[in-house]
Amino acid sequence: MLIQIHPKLPMRDKRITTDYYKNQLGFELYGSDVFDEYLMLQKDAIQIHFFQYKELDIHQNYGQVYISVDNIKEYYESLLINNVPIHPNGSLQVKPWGQMEFSLLDPDNNLLTFGQSV
Repeated sequence: MLIQIHPKLPMRDKRITTDYYKNQLGFELYGSDVFDEYLMLQKDAIQIHFFQYKELDIHQNYGQVYISVDNIKEYYESLLINNVPIHPNGSLQVKPWGQMEFSLLDPDNNLLTFGQSV
């Protein structure tokens, strides 16, 4: 039986990734921070893991995660209040497939799409 999934995304700089996810998106450190080349962050019931890839060309990065939420409007507004950049093509909107969604790009160009059923 499958019970959880923890996506693993590339990061170039652990300090920058940690700062973005903690201070911009409200994540917290999960587990130990002693591994220089690996990072685990959690917010509510989800975790995202990161592996170091210093040579990552952000223009060639296709890392993507879809995160289901139950309070999308409130979370979106909190990001706007904190001046978190929203993807230029990813403002909050209802999609034809019945999801309200918005998207962000993290410092390594990993695409984070947040969605809620409408």
